[in-house]
Amino acid sequence: MSRAVVALGANLGDRGSTLRAAATAIAELPGVRPVASSREVESIAVTLDGPDRSKPRYRNAVVVVDTDLEPQELLDALHGIEDTHGRTREVRWGDRTLDLDLVAYDDLSIDTATLTVPHPRAGERAFVLAPWHDADPGAVLPGVGPVADLLAQVGDDTERVDEPRLFDEPSRASGPAADPAAGAAS
Repeated sequence: MSRAVVALGANLGDRGSTLRAAATAIAELPGVRPVASSREVESIAVTLDGPDRSKPRYRNAVVVVDTDLEPQELLDALHGIEDTHGRTREVRWGDRTLDLDLVAYDDLSIDTATLTVPHPRAGERAFVLAPWHDADPGAVLPGVGPVADLLAQVGDDTERVDEPRLFDEPSRASGPAADPAAGAAS
């Protein structure tokens, strides 16, 4: 199994319900096992022109999963979940009902026409780093550095939301993927 980090965001509709439904849908994908999740945070919308306080605020979160899916397969499944929640792609960095980004996949570096991991701007965005650090305090952005250090560099301008984590029982995310059969043999 591989370890994947998915960032969730929404600034239209019932943002919190959308994030929780999306996290559930991710956890229910065949070949995916939930590992850890963050609490939700709110952030200012970022557009092509920079932060825009006139736009609806984003609700953001991160989930960490183990998966048998290949990176492109996982991204395609995430796009299917976005589509289910009414995501449209008319305006780059525009308002959205749901945005699911594959931030990291193991320590792989992938750059194709449809997928770039690690996500090229993840290390610059508190709305990704703060929830990722919440889900997995020992996380490392592959090829860049510890998430905690990156968050300290950019500064945390997010606001915590008083909601439970997206997955019911998070586990230690930065450890290696657990082998369920190994526990049964003991």
